[in-house]
Parts: sequence; structure tokens; C-alpha cells
Amino acid sequence: MSGPPPVRLRVQLASFSVIRTVINTGFRMVYPFLPVIARGMGIDLQAAALALTARATLGLASPVIGSVADGRGRRAVMRFSLLLFAAGCLLIALWPSYITFIVGLLIVASGKILFDPSMQAYLGDRIDYSRRALAIAVTEFGWSGAFLIGVPLAGWLIARKGWASPFGVLAGLGLLAWVLLGRILPRDPARPSGGPSWRQGLLSVLAHRPALGGLAVGLLISTGNDLVNVVFGAWLEVSFGLQVVALGAASAVIGIAELGGEGLVAALADRLGKRRAVGAGIILNSLACLALPVLGRWLPGALIGLFLVYVTFEFTLVSAIPMMSELVPNARATMMGSNVGAHSAGRALGALFAPVLFQFGLPANVAVAAGLDLVALVVLVSVVKE
Repeated sequence: MSGPPPVRLRVQLASFSVIRTVINTGFRMVYPFLPVIARGMGIDLQAAALALTARATLGLASPVIGSVADGRGRRAVMRFSLLLFAAGCLLIALWPSYITFIVGLLIVASGKILFDPSMQAYLGDRIDYSRRALAIAVTEFGWSGAFLIGVPLAGWLIARKGWASPFGVLAGLGLLAWVLLGRILPRDPARPSGGPSWRQGLLSVLAHRPALGGLAVGLLISTGNDLVNVVFGAWLEVSFGLQVVALGAASAVIGIAELGGEGLVAALADRLGKRRAVGAGIILNSLACLALPVLGRWLPGALIGLFLVYVTFEFTLVSAIPMMSELVPNARATMMGSNVGAHSAGRALGALFAPVLFQFGLPANVAVAAGLDLVALVVLVSVVKE
């Protein structure tokens, strides 16, 4: 397995992390500000949550969408995905309404669905499995960076300019990222050698029992996480009266937690083994979910509880990415696209049922989330082989 020189690889990893911070800010800022966005559009929280369900449902097509990079090339697909991201953000910024919000979110999600599997396949092609968790963890800093940097800045903009204002800034940053990747990534070959068709790639995934088990684990843990994700902003607002800027600051706590989870993956997952790390993360996340209502009787405890939920979930999720990247190496982008699809299906289910469960209070959400974690652990132990 050959790869770029170490200096070039470090530049690429750093660039991927920054670009994913931009993309994930556009993806993630909707969660904590969903009540504010809903009021800005004149709709209720449940109607706004349906937009998230529609966005997550699009991810079900990611096994096919992600397979494009197996036949078209990693660089070309990553750059095209950034154009989609910019277009979706610009649509919302210029014509803010419920309809354009839904359509724009779907376009932004299409860009993310294309970018992430292509980037992960690019790294899987070039970095040995024994060191891959470290490299993946570096790029995943862009996930925590969205909540640590992007979401608080988005909250500042929303408080001053309105709910749609961050999308215009993100559109411009997406175009700058398109230019950057054109400069730092080598050109794709005319047709990557050995790349399967999307049908062959999907058949390879579907015929591999450990791959199916890994996808089931992803679906279950993401469903549980979104049962908390969709309602934590409303929970903090109702329980403690937090306003928009304070919600952004609370999101920074989650960003710090996720940064910690990614750092733990970088330090431990290659040494422990990816599968073992995933199992440990699932157990700890289920315990953190159950502790959240107890800790959440006062604001500092609520923030500590959210920290524990997100640090354990991020450790689980990021440890699983390099594990999944080696399950079907002959169709790596298709496998990673399928992984995105499984998580998207989980988010769709979580976004659909979270407001319903929240009518009974946060304990209902976290109890179901913990139960799904335990099912995921059984599947991991019995089906997934590293």
C-alpha cells in the first residue's frame, strides 16, 4: 500500500479536518437551534424535526451515492460534493422558508454523503490498517470542531442576523474548500484500476456477514444518539431557560466532549483493536445516557451529563470507521457509503421518534437510547469480526 509523502499527507489530513468542520457546521447547527429555526419559519418543533427526518432519509441512498468514488475517483467526487454543499447553503441563505430549508438541507446532505465516504476511501487506499484509526481520528476533529467552533459562531450570527444568516457564510467557505482540494490532492487516474461497479460493490457488502453486522451496529447507535440529539436543545431551553447564544455555548461543551472522544481514538484504538474499542464505547455510552436525567437536575450537571454522552458516543463512532473501512477493501467507498447509509437510517429513526418520546420527558429518550446500545453490543460481539 503506497501513499503520499509524510509532509503531504499531514497537509491533506489537516485540510480534510478543516473542510469537514465547515461541512459539519452546516449539518449539525440545526440540532441545537431547531426551536429557534422553527419559530423563525413559523412552524412547531415537530414540523421542523420532519425536515431532519427527510435529510436523514436521503442517507439511505448513500450506498449507491458513495459507490461513485469507486468508479469516478476520490478527488473528483470530493470536489463535486463541495459544490453541492455550497449550493444548498446558498439556497437557504437567499430564500429562507420552510420549503427551501428542506430542499437546502437535502442538497447539503447530498454533499456530505458524497464527501465523507470518498475521503475515508482515499485514506483507506493510502494508510495501513494498523495506523488508520489515528488518521481517521484527525479528520474526525472536523466533527467536534463544528460544535466547538462552528455552532457557537452560528449562534452568534443567528442572534444578530436571523436564523438563515450562517448558511451564506458556509456557502462561501464551501467554495474556498473546493479550490483548496484542487491544489493539494493528486489528480485521479482516468479510471481507478480494479474499481467495481456499484452493483458489484453492493453485492460484495451484502454478501459479507461481518459487514452487515457492522452496519446494524451503526444504525442502532445512531438511532439512540439522535433520540438525545434532536431534543437536547429543547430540553435545555425548557429546563433552564437558555437562549440562543447560551445554547451555542452549551453546544461547545459537546464539541469539547467529541474532541476528547476523537483524541482517545487517536491514542487508543490502534493499540486496543478497533472492535474492542467499539464495544467499550457502547457500554460506556449506555451508562452515560442513563445518568443524564439524574445529572440534569441542575445546569452544571446537565452539561456534565451531555459531555459524558457525547464523549462516549464519539469514541464508539470514530473507532468503528477504520474497522468498517477494512471489511470489504475491494469496494471500500461502497462500504463506507453503506456505513453512512446505516447511520443516516438511524438518524432518520431517531429524529422521527425523539419528539414523540420527549412528550414523556427526557428519561424516555435516554432509556430507549441505552436499550439500543445494548442490542448493538450483542450484534458486535456475535457477528462482527475484525
